[in-house]
Parts: sequence; C-alpha cells; structure tokens
Amino acid sequence: MQPHRNIEGHSKETAHEIAADYVTLEFSKGSTCGYAYASAGQENVERMKRLATAGQGFDKFISSTVSKLYERKEG
Repeated sequence: MQPHRNIEGHSKETAHEIAADYVTLEFSKGSTCGYAYASAGQENVERMKRLATAGQGFDKFISSTVSKLYERKEG
C-alpha cells in the first residue's frame, strides 16, 4: 500500500494500492475496501487511480459516485 497524499486534508483514506483493474483503499480505522472493473466499472476505477495518484478529489469521488460499488470490504 502507498500512503495517500490527502492534499486537501478531507480524506478518510490513509493508503491505496493500484493494480491493473483494481484499487484497494485502506481507511484510518484499519478497514479496507476494494473496487474492481467488474464491480465499479472500468471508467470509475481508472478515475480512482488518477485521483489517488494526484492526492486530490479522491474522497469526494468515492462518496459521491462509487461508495457502494466495492467488490470486497474488510474490517
């Protein structure tokens, strides 16, 4: 997992891992959530990758667009 940059200071995510067709998020309370092309759609996962790398707009996109489209959730 890579630490999430959180430039705006609003994000609940602390880290992320990017794979070819998947993004895994780690949250401040230790839970994780994974989004795949199959669950959230290719366009959404690719946008999540860009936002995670930029460290900006990530939390807002998740809460407004893909919050319930995860493939797996732990913790």
